[in-house]
Amino acid sequence: MLCDVVIEDDRWQAAGLEHLAERAARATLEHLSLDPEAWEISVLGCDDARIAALNEDFRDKPQPTNVLSWPSEERGAEAAGVRPGLPVSGPDPELGDIAIAWETCLREAAEGDKSLADHVTHLIVHAVLHLLGYDHLRDQDATLMETTEVEILGKLGVSDPY
Repeated sequence: MLCDVVIEDDRWQAAGLEHLAERAARATLEHLSLDPEAWEISVLGCDDARIAALNEDFRDKPQPTNVLSWPSEERGAEAAGVRPGLPVSGPDPELGDIAIAWETCLREAAEGDKSLADHVTHLIVHAVLHLLGYDHLRDQDATLMETTEVEILGKLGVSDPY
């Protein structure tokens, strides 16, 4: 199992977070020619209060957000618009940690007229790409990340979220 999912908010259980996270993470790694069996990702299904505390602790932003990610190591590309180098499997298979917030995801899905499953799938793909060094701070990096997300989501039957 690629994803070790911890459910803090029981609503995630009913939504199938474990299945959604595993499917999205596997598709992301496979798209980038990485073996999902060689890696581990921890996923926390929490509520807005918990993610707001995490967001404040780690980003000095005391408000909820949809998803947060903590890569096990820095993997970003130095040049804008360049794909980050792929990690090499070794003795530590941990790619990093992800937290996803129930209320924010549910609200965003409704506002975007998307199914919760599709929105969560998109956010997990997005977070896994962050674990792999993708980012969206620079315009060229954002374009690369969004294009990669759309390609992966298309393979999963999820419409372009942008």
